[in-house]
Amino acid sequence: MPALLEAPTFDLAAVRADFPILATTMNGKPLVYLDNAATSQKPRCVLDALIRYYEDYNANVHRGVYWLAEKATAEYERARRKVAGFINADSERSLVFARGTTEALNLVRFAWAEHHLHPGDEILVSEMEHHSNLVPWQLVAQRTGASLRFLPVDPDGFLELDDLDRLLTKSTKLVCVTHMSNVLGTINPIERLVAAAHEVGALIAVDGAQSVPHLPVDVQRLGCDFMAFSSHKMCGPMGTGALYAKPELLEAMEPFQGGGEMITQVAYERSIWNDIPWKFEAGTPNVGDAIAFGVAVDYLSELGMEAVREHEKQITAYALERLRELGSDVTIYGQADPVDFAGTDQRGGVVSFNFSDIHPHDLAQWLDQDGIAVRAGHHCAMPLVRKFGVAATIRASFYLYNTHEEVDALIAGLHHAKQFFG
Repeated sequence: MPALLEAPTFDLAAVRADFPILATTMNGKPLVYLDNAATSQKPRCVLDALIRYYEDYNANVHRGVYWLAEKATAEYERARRKVAGFINADSERSLVFARGTTEALNLVRFAWAEHHLHPGDEILVSEMEHHSNLVPWQLVAQRTGASLRFLPVDPDGFLELDDLDRLLTKSTKLVCVTHMSNVLGTINPIERLVAAAHEVGALIAVDGAQSVPHLPVDVQRLGCDFMAFSSHKMCGPMGTGALYAKPELLEAMEPFQGGGEMITQVAYERSIWNDIPWKFEAGTPNVGDAIAFGVAVDYLSELGMEAVREHEKQITAYALERLRELGSDVTIYGQADPVDFAGTDQRGGVVSFNFSDIHPHDLAQWLDQDGIAVRAGHHCAMPLVRKFGVAATIRASFYLYNTHEEVDALIAGLHHAKQFFG
């Protein structure tokens, strides 16, 4: 068995104690939660913040002048400042609350792309995108007459950037790419892609759903025009997330939805829109979850995202090493070599694999009997999974509270499955 890697730079036992669900059992076994790319678990402070809002100051925001409403408004806008600061946005005006990554990317679709793309224009999308960063652009192309082009993925799970100059042309108006693949774990060179896109006059929309929870992210350094991410993948509640966009873009964009809050004046014939970011937040927002999202950001900031990243490097390198012990029984998709992995920045804490000719769904159900929660399927990236010649994979994805012992439990579960399935 490989030696354990260095201890993380935070107290792992104390972190695990912050997450009540990790003390539960599945089928009488200790829970081993390895589906963090789908959603993370929530620390007690986030759960408490959500309860506190509903128990102590539940009210609608931006409208009332009584104490509850003013308290709710102050906490809601404070959460916006926290989330904007977490990604180093230049201003909270750049940060629009949305239901999550999917809605944030669709906001870009409706409010920018459908107003700016025309027949003959091109949208460049990478082959490793989640459906949320592919399907909206298919719909835009159908509606506007623009066409889709695709940046290929090589057999090791990296973008074939040698093709970038050929694929990026003066007709390219929008580049859509994930910062980190939810299937392969590949971390893409966003700064290089941003520079190349801007060179031809294109904007770039980045899916940050897998990067913002796991890496130090600085949108000003990256230079991206749009970045979307979700609360529930970074210790916060489901049902809220954010779109970062450069303020000048938001100022020029049309509203996403119409209704209350996104206006300053309304007459029967026409309306005048509110300032950004509220122009894009029609109706009653998800106040409690947004406030708890801010608390999740506080929690991650206190741990330090460099420490979170370092811990996940170690866990992932260990998982890759243990999986490679299984020899020809295991097929890992994407970069699979753990050697020197802990010192690189090309892969995040996601490992997709198949094992011993056992169907991924059967294997996931078998592992569940041992209390191990992994994802089986195409992971909302069906074209990418099919490109690797399979219909589905097992995906183990790690976060700040996972341990080497949990990786060992996964490996033991695979051995048990092979014995059972023959």
